[in-house]
Amino acid sequence: MHALHAGADALMRRIGRDVLMAHFQKLEAGQIEEKAPDDYVTIADKESEALLIEGLTALLPGSHVVGEEGVAADASLILRATEGAAWIVDPLDGTGNFAAGRTPFAMMVALAQGGVVQAGWILDPVGGRMCHAVLGGGAYVDGQRITARPTGGAQPIGALATRYLPDDVRASVMARSEGHITIADIPHCAGEQYPRLALGTNDLALFWRAMPWDHAPGALFLEEAGGRIARIDGKPYRLGDDRPGLLAAASPQLWDEAAERLFG
Repeated sequence: MHALHAGADALMRRIGRDVLMAHFQKLEAGQIEEKAPDDYVTIADKESEALLIEGLTALLPGSHVVGEEGVAADASLILRATEGAAWIVDPLDGTGNFAAGRTPFAMMVALAQGGVVQAGWILDPVGGRMCHAVLGGGAYVDGQRITARPTGGAQPIGALATRYLPDDVRASVMARSEGHITIADIPHCAGEQYPRLALGTNDLALFWRAMPWDHAPGALFLEEAGGRIARIDGKPYRLGDDRPGLLAAASPQLWDEAAERLFG
């Protein structure tokens, strides 16, 4: 796994530098497309994913890639996320931020075997921070092992992504959190939100959409750091289960308290 990590790390850093940073704040109008309302794709997403496919499959012969843009072109590809050795790839997470010329944005990669995530990587191309995790082997930031830590605030600080919640769920969550959870701005980038949970910036995060490229790397990173992510009903998050609704927290205790507060 060490050689694989070194290869993935080097590949992602190179693509981050040569593609993402090369296009950042330099996009032309024709290089940005809207796949759906408020869902963008840029030339950088496409170039990054093509290079990740080439590089990752070379690192692990016999593996295949399930990438966000590949699935956008052929929805059936998502079924391969739980087959064999699968790289789960978000070539540019936070595309809306990137297209607007602002941070944060990230590149995210996970390696799954038979539907079980074995390793994950989250690169911040601007600052160069690499978050990495290995199943049963811990969570690391730039090679240093870390343990998730709560913010220590009088109330838990929660990044609640309520935008995609059904209206009734949103109203209930906001009412239940008032006076009990300090609401933080969301970064519109899962590749930034997961590090915030592990590094003491936020205590909680609520996600509604659960696409594998948004969560497979970060979920492993958070849990290997000692945090918890699960379905709202407490069932484990598993690759291949794309039902909506995920609650993440910097510790299991915070998760239990938040689940009771928001949904109990």
